[in-house]
Amino acid sequence: MKTIPTVLVFSAVLAIGLNLFGNTAVPSNYPTIGKISKHDDRLDDLIDKDAKIEVIASGFVWTEGPAWNKEGGFLVFSDIPQNVVMKWSEKEGLSEFLRPAGYTGIVEHGGESGSNGLLFDSMGRLTLCEHGDRRIAVVTKNGGKRTLADNYKGKRFNSPNDLVYHSNGDLYFTDPIYGLPQRAEDPRRELDFCGVYLRRADGEVVLLTKDFTRPNGIALSPDEKTLYVAQSDSDAPIWRSYPVLRDGTLGKGKLFFDALKYKKDGVGMPDGMKVDKQGNIWATGPAGLYVFSPEGDMLGRLEFGEHASNCAWGDDGSTLYITVDMFVCRVRTKAVGLGW
Repeated sequence: MKTIPTVLVFSAVLAIGLNLFGNTAVPSNYPTIGKISKHDDRLDDLIDKDAKIEVIASGFVWTEGPAWNKEGGFLVFSDIPQNVVMKWSEKEGLSEFLRPAGYTGIVEHGGESGSNGLLFDSMGRLTLCEHGDRRIAVVTKNGGKRTLADNYKGKRFNSPNDLVYHSNGDLYFTDPIYGLPQRAEDPRRELDFCGVYLRRADGEVVLLTKDFTRPNGIALSPDEKTLYVAQSDSDAPIWRSYPVLRDGTLGKGKLFFDALKYKKDGVGMPDGMKVDKQGNIWATGPAGLYVFSPEGDMLGRLEFGEHASNCAWGDDGSTLYITVDMFVCRVRTKAVGLGW
């Protein structure tokens, strides 16, 4: 596949009116970006060798948290600095879905105050990790919002980042410091660690681990017996896996994959991830989006030439949508995501 430099992609985007902020034009085709690098022949079973990475929308500041709405057939994603959740569909193009999305205060907050990770629950309600308001919230069907969790033992979270639902309604999420204007040194910080949490369906919040300096993306295996957590630490860019115990808490974790030697390949840190029905993990990291086998073998990498942040399955479950810096991209796969 021919790699198109970012400047050329952006020029193509402008030329065809590709779903820019405030522009809902829907093109008949899309520019492509980057390349797919194969590290293991097993990747051929997951992605066609001629697959292309399409840029379906552009013109944002920093995209994150893509989530697919099955009922409506559309994608939502966060533009964190803009404090907005955007909506995109093949038929209707781009529009605003929710503003403000992550911060509703009256005091200036800082550069990353919007929502981050997004996920639709079993009832089709949008669940948000809100940086500025430092909580997990859900948008109800009648348009209001409810706070699901905003503190641990009376102390406010740092800035919830990413989340995954268990089939029983329990919610797992991470809480690094990226949404705080001064990060670890922010005077508003109330917790002196970055935790991984379980919010039970009855509302109880349980601290699962403080093992991570910068916990980020999070995902469950198909059988829900393993929890994967990414760490966005430049000194230790890793993924860990944990056995999920019968009560929802975690057993002893172990290293799943260490990306330290890949830092030189390009921008990015271990961040958002999703799992397919076969248990393969699709995870953003240094220089792109990695495809891991359930055993932790690196099968390949989607390389965008830009900083990839997160991903989500959509359409019929075989399309992977990826948030990449100012872009939103997609690639058709042979895999089928969980939930389809």
